[in-house]
Amino acid sequence: MLGLIGKKVGMTQVFDANGRLTPVTVIKIEDNVVIANRTEEKNGYSAAVLGTGVRKKSQTTKPFAGQFKDITAPSQTVMEFRDYDNEVNVGDVLGVDLFKDVTFVDVTGTSKGKGYQGGMKRYGFGGGRATHGSKFHRDLGGTAMSSTPSHTFKGHRMAGHMGNVKTTVLNLKVVAVDSEMQVLMVKGAIPGPAQSTVVVRKAVKK
Repeated sequence: MLGLIGKKVGMTQVFDANGRLTPVTVIKIEDNVVIANRTEEKNGYSAAVLGTGVRKKSQTTKPFAGQFKDITAPSQTVMEFRDYDNEVNVGDVLGVDLFKDVTFVDVTGTSKGKGYQGGMKRYGFGGGRATHGSKFHRDLGGTAMSSTPSHTFKGHRMAGHMGNVKTTVLNLKVVAVDSEMQVLMVKGAIPGPAQSTVVVRKAVKK
């Protein structure tokens, strides 16, 4: 699986040669350094460990810093990519050029947290009548059985914490790859607020 760690910058729009406008999300992909290689013989699976960004010295413990010894400064973000498509060695630096020949990508991030929300906003429930005297406008409605067993089953859709979950958007078209600015532009929106960490992978269904 081909992938890199990036950062969501925000959204903008680009025009093609025919003057058609396309809304795009800009993803900054700074240098991804190969920290380690997992092998079938030693670890039981194949993977590449990538790190990006620089972690503050005051926030770095000695055990954490040990994995970067003689390779690079301790990275802010470290992730493992199973069955990496390209042959990479410890110390290699990977950049946005990795996606130059890729047409579609999958982007994984953490969606924006929206706090504690009711059933209508969280799941799109219709609610009750909006007429006067209804007393059932935005209420959740029944949640349990009217007879035995009279309890609410696990997983029932109710009010609760909304957002702030790992989310993947599939098959986003790559509009532009800028090696100089180290940015990748994809058509459409991706999860998370600006400056949040995202993982960009080559699309698995394309």
